[in-house]
Amino acid sequence: MTQAILDTLHDVMASPWIYPALFALALLDGFFPVVPAETSVITAGVFAAAIGAPDLPLIVAAAALGAFAGDHVSYAIGRGANNRLRNGRRSRRTFAWAERALAERGGLILVVARYIPGGRTACTLTMGAVAYPRRSFALFDAVAALSWALYSGLIGYVGGAAFENDPVKGLLLGLGIAVTITAAVEVVRYLRRPRVPAEPQASLVTSGDRRRRHS
Repeated sequence: MTQAILDTLHDVMASPWIYPALFALALLDGFFPVVPAETSVITAGVFAAAIGAPDLPLIVAAAALGAFAGDHVSYAIGRGANNRLRNGRRSRRTFAWAERALAERGGLILVVARYIPGGRTACTLTMGAVAYPRRSFALFDAVAALSWALYSGLIGYVGGAAFENDPVKGLLLGLGIAVTITAAVEVVRYLRRPRVPAEPQASLVTSGDRRRRHS
């Protein structure tokens, strides 16, 4: 499915249809994260540098608007399905993570989560489920969507400029940069995660053992 989408994008890369396509993919990615929205934006950025089409500012605008709309769809789904999200076997862990992160960092977590695989969907669903104020959600989401679209488009553009005569190598470089940045973010997040100290061995003694010792 992913490869078919990317092949279709290559066919319309120099056509005005590329902008609605990027908008639609970014929108779907907001609540259906298997859609290759980020890869598509990076690919468009590569071609923008290599052949001069599509236009980079329009790439960023289409992707940002699509991401903004998709996140609001996810927010609305969360508002209507919070109980099912909380009790679902697969989503329980990510939902709990998003709730903790939202309690600690507020709306800023929405900006951070957009760069975490699977994190943005869990975050937007959670914010809907806990009835996070829609106006504040829209404000933080606008920052998140625009920064993500700019980041993805520029990474592709840098790769395309480095390999102007070979868009495939430019695409590989752009994807490599994106993966490296994502991995670095995950490593830093893991290292900064608070460690839970191990309980002293003495605390493992049960109350029954204590009673037997005193008797």
